[in-house]
Amino acid sequence: MNRDLPLIPTSVIGSYALPGWFHTAVDQIDSGEYGPTDEREAFDDAVHLAILDQKRAGVDLISDGEMRRWYFVQSFYRRFKGLSPRPTLRRTGVYGYDSVPRWWPEERIRVPDGLGIVEEFQFARSVADHPLKATCPGPLTLTIHIQLKDKRIYRDRIELAYEFAGVVNRELKRLAAEGAEFIQLDEPSFSIIPGDARSWVDLFNETVKGVNARIGLHICFGNLGSRPRGKRRYDWMLDEILRADAHQISLEFANRELVELELCGEIAKEKEVAAGLVDVKSFYVETPEDVAERVRLTLQHVPPEKLTVTPDCGFFQLPRWLAFQKLRNMVRGVEIVRGELS
Repeated sequence: MNRDLPLIPTSVIGSYALPGWFHTAVDQIDSGEYGPTDEREAFDDAVHLAILDQKRAGVDLISDGEMRRWYFVQSFYRRFKGLSPRPTLRRTGVYGYDSVPRWWPEERIRVPDGLGIVEEFQFARSVADHPLKATCPGPLTLTIHIQLKDKRIYRDRIELAYEFAGVVNRELKRLAAEGAEFIQLDEPSFSIIPGDARSWVDLFNETVKGVNARIGLHICFGNLGSRPRGKRRYDWMLDEILRADAHQISLEFANRELVELELCGEIAKEKEVAAGLVDVKSFYVETPEDVAERVRLTLQHVPPEKLTVTPDCGFFQLPRWLAFQKLRNMVRGVEIVRGELS
């Protein structure tokens, strides 16, 4: 992955901020006011803008902005067969983790046409003349909005997650065959869903088995409405994280004022580190010097050839003008440190 990238490359986690008009377009698509050509044009235009903003900001390794997805995983459930909607827990007040659509399995879940991520990558590659990463939610996170009411279908969440592991594995292999050199799996559920980190990492390793690409694992603490949900510590799962069959581990630090930054040193002994040094849950725009200082502190634990700098998480929850400023200053801050190292 690093052969075409500079020292301490900059990247994104995956999602980019939506253009303001796109929210209106999604409403019109959902209400049936767009035809298939209108819909395709809207999504294509949004991807073009996400790529343009990342290139204008100077990001080294970009994504398609995940513009064809909605609230991270919610749009994937439309591709699943065997699910039925369950009542939403809370419909009034501020939108939160108890406001999202949820589902029940009525039978074993099938995903006959895949997750659509290969098609997303194909389009982005056709319009981007830039190093491109592919991103995919991990199988545990794909279970997050599914409630198991009938234990005869799935005994528990881990059995359901292994069902999705096969789906994701097939998607990843197709991505690699299409030329995706770096694929990142996002598993905020490692810190959100109660359970055993050993089981989660075993699940991850099964999911990436046989995939001919460099693999990243991103673990955050949730980002719905710029609010976390999980216990905001990594130390309890560090030993298991190190077992993950991933080339790079991506963690969030900026929103936590760099707490646990020293864990990067343990990870860097075996893997690359993607350090989240820009806070996506704050309207404060980090200056380039803010970012440079955070990079210098990270380099006390990670050699520069093993470090990538990213935001903490995706930008879906931020307005576009703010996301662009944060990305631009992240790149400028890294450039300051590159100059010092040279």
